[in-house]
Formats: sequence, C-alpha cells, structure tokens
Amino acid sequence: MITVLAIKEPRTGKDLPLQKVMDNRLNVFASEMQVKLEQLLEGEQDCDDLVVWLSYTPNYAVRWKIVNDVTASIEKVVYDLSAKLGYIIWKGSIINVKRN
Repeated sequence: MITVLAIKEPRTGKDLPLQKVMDNRLNVFASEMQVKLEQLLEGEQDCDDLVVWLSYTPNYAVRWKIVNDVTASIEKVVYDLSAKLGYIIWKGSIINVKRN
C-alpha cells in the first residue's frame, strides 16, 4: 500500500488566503505523487507499505520524507521521482540512496 500525505503546518498572519491556495495545491501534489508511485512500483515485491509526507518549507518549496522503513530500491524510486518533480528532501531525513 502506498500513501502520500500532505502535511499542512498551522500558519498565522495576513497571508491566510495564500496559505489556503497553497494547501490545496499540496493536496493535488500528494495525490499526483501517489498515483505516479503506484504506477512505478506496480508489482514490486519489496513494497508492502510506503508512507511519504509532503509539506512546504517556509518559502513554499515542496519537501518530502519517507516515514517508514523501506528497502533502498524503494527509496531510490521515491528519490528519483521527487527529484524529477523538483521536490527537495526534508531536512534531517536519512536516506540510503547514493546521489548521482
């Protein structure tokens, strides 16, 4: 099972309308990433369960993080897709993929 969750952090201030729009976009990004990962990992024996969080940095860059234990081959698929989509790895995440 593959799950991509949009993690929305509470924000305050005058930019609430912008934050609402950005949160809606984050939901779309999470849904699209989940569909793409399901396609890429279809039939993959090593992928019993995969949970990915998507969120924004303070500057509204999309960041990602795998929050459960998966094999290095699954990490690489998520890493490559995230790089292709322009998403950055969540600061402090530990990943076992060698970067090219």
